Amino acid sequence: MDIINEKEKKPQLLIDLKGEPGKDCNGFCKFCYFRKVNYNDIFPFGCKHCTFQIGCEYCTYSVREINGDFLPLPFALQQVQSALFFNRYEKVNITGGGDVSCYPFLEDLCRCISDMGLKIHLGYTSGKGFKDLNTAKNLVDYGVDEVTFSVFSTNEELRREWMNDKNAKTSLECLRHFCENCEVHCAIIVVPGVNDGEELIKTVSDLVNWGAKAVILMRFANKTEQGLILGNAPIVEGIKTHTIEEFKNLVKRIHEEFGSKIRVSGTPLYDPITNTPFAISYEENLLNKLKNKIECEATIITGNVAYPFLKKIFDETPVNIIKVNKDIADLITAKDLEGINLKELSDTVFIPPRAFVHDRVAEEILTKDGEKRMILRGVEQLTLDGEVSGIYTKKEALEFELEAFNELIEMINFFGTKK
Repeated sequence: MDIINEKEKKPQLLIDLKGEPGKDCNGFCKFCYFRKVNYNDIFPFGCKHCTFQIGCEYCTYSVREINGDFLPLPFALQQVQSALFFNRYEKVNITGGGDVSCYPFLEDLCRCISDMGLKIHLGYTSGKGFKDLNTAKNLVDYGVDEVTFSVFSTNEELRREWMNDKNAKTSLECLRHFCENCEVHCAIIVVPGVNDGEELIKTVSDLVNWGAKAVILMRFANKTEQGLILGNAPIVEGIKTHTIEEFKNLVKRIHEEFGSKIRVSGTPLYDPITNTPFAISYEENLLNKLKNKIECEATIITGNVAYPFLKKIFDETPVNIIKVNKDIADLITAKDLEGINLKELSDTVFIPPRAFVHDRVAEEILTKDGEKRMILRGVEQLTLDGEVSGIYTKKEALEFELEAFNELIEMINFFGTKK
């Protein structure tokens, strides 16, 4: 599988070391989305990848990161060698369901990849598995020049308590070495009353001083509607999470203080540089051009985050927007669709492409009033999330969205009902 840097168009070869949360990461972080999941009660959600029956590898197992043990070193190397027969790459992105820093053969793997003439991206590690600073030094020597690091806090005590990081000092020493020698993108899951406020200011300040290139703030989810669809809410009792607007303001404040020195973005929103998600909603001229192209009626079902943006984009058009009580549209399930007032639906209905519901089930739910409706999945990606927007300029983000919305409007005009 290839990972493409959309801005630079440089392919990275993704190799998956497998591994599972809680098992291959030196223990669950306190805020981990997979903590408290009952793996003895596995059921399929249904999704776009399913064929005739409800349930496939993705919506039954992959969504729960049920991947099995870490791969033996020869199997991991085989992925790289096999891919090189067919394509040329500049960099290998090493990732997995566990924490790649806990992979017992990581140094050996990186040394072998380096011998093949390839650079290395360590994908989303917390550093909990690094034994000492020499590990980070060796990895840099073996060609690691890009790291995505889950930080949470540069406060050792907070890392020990909330990340189950028994070697917090070593993890932070390794992070600092990476920042000084690699391109480092940091992720901080923000838990109100724990690592926000002055703690967050101190952490981002440290990252700036160490030389990190970017930081993404990630809202802590603690309720089903915030994205915990695996039956494990709440993850932490007594934590009142940020609202969507509160979190956006938090990202804005951090950007205003540190944005001149480090790229700041947030998920589920927002990126202060590109105005994503839905940067196009701020551009009246572009909006008017899009609206003039819409010729048919349709309904778009979405979540709480996207709803106000889509509502504005399709305002005064034949397209109506309906939201369910789920913040992230990609995490909508069949249960969410069951709460929709069917009288509000048009004859053509678009659901999020990545929604966790089988096509047949979605059709049954949204036509149970006896009305015939065409139920379709929309465009794969209408906007950029904070996890990827950091490599885009504002102009590039707008171009991305224009192409996506033009594709969606073409679908609306083809499948919708003439007004």
